[in-house]
Amino acid sequence: MRAIVITKPGGPEVLEEQSRPLPEPGAGQIRVHVRASALNRADLMQRRGSYPAPPGAPPDIPGMEYAGEVDALGPGTSFWSAGSRVMGIIGGGGHADYLCVHEREAMPVPANLSWEEAAAIPEVFLTAYDALFHRLDVQPGERLLIHAIGSGVGTAALQIAVVAGVTVLGTSRSPAKLAKARELGLTIGIDTSRDDWLVQIAQVTDDEGVNAVLDLVGGNFLAGNITVLAQRGRLVLVGLTAGARAELNLAAVLAKRLHIVGTVLRTRPLEEKITLAREFSGRVIPLFESGRLRPIIDRVFSFAEIRAAHDLMESNATFGKIVLRWE
Repeated sequence: MRAIVITKPGGPEVLEEQSRPLPEPGAGQIRVHVRASALNRADLMQRRGSYPAPPGAPPDIPGMEYAGEVDALGPGTSFWSAGSRVMGIIGGGGHADYLCVHEREAMPVPANLSWEEAAAIPEVFLTAYDALFHRLDVQPGERLLIHAIGSGVGTAALQIAVVAGVTVLGTSRSPAKLAKARELGLTIGIDTSRDDWLVQIAQVTDDEGVNAVLDLVGGNFLAGNITVLAQRGRLVLVGLTAGARAELNLAAVLAKRLHIVGTVLRTRPLEEKITLAREFSGRVIPLFESGRLRPIIDRVFSFAEIRAAHDLMESNATFGKIVLRWE
């Protein structure tokens, strides 16, 4: 099979297409013929050598999501048949044209979506869904602040929150990204390259703050998050593009009775991933079928253009997902 391989830690130039043995599905597994995948920041970190794949995933083949057809069935499988259209998340190895996963981790691809659209769903929408409802417990009528609103997870969380009746405020350093986010339902857009986002949130909320924050940035945004959260506010940390260290005002955490939690999907146990996939399939997949949710794609590359795809993601100029397809 074809695979994108990290030959050594470094820049995009270390990525090569190589031939690897075809994997065989084990008990309870299916083999998927991958038609498309997508790029995530974790892939860039893995390429640099700072985010190794979890146990059981190939250490040198990146890729955390896929969309394709069931190609072969392992012993004891009964959930899918050969030719079924499936998508899902994986600890690594998604940037190959075949992979094996547990049959109950896979989710159905809506009939109205292309392979490229399906590949743009699993990682960001599962992350957003889990963060909003399992970590933040957002409720209709609440105010939610999303940092990096133009990112893959940001655009997914925005759409899900709007469907759930939540008022969304979002930050970005790009006015163009904020304008696009408003088309998806963003109520208040804040340009952090120009505006003091703490002052703006105080103004638009009459100093009441927000009920929840989904932070895809980390670093020095932490202090501001604590400031803008209302009493009994909740904060979930999903990304750390601005850094992994920050000072925390513990007095404010106590006084406001705040709830702060971190989350990651990649290293969770198989049972947790299966539970999330099955819940998402029942509750969220129908929203793609009806058109109430849609994957947001910035650009589609062929896997032969993998280095250019990495360059584009590192530019931070994208809105939504970078998708990769086999040709």
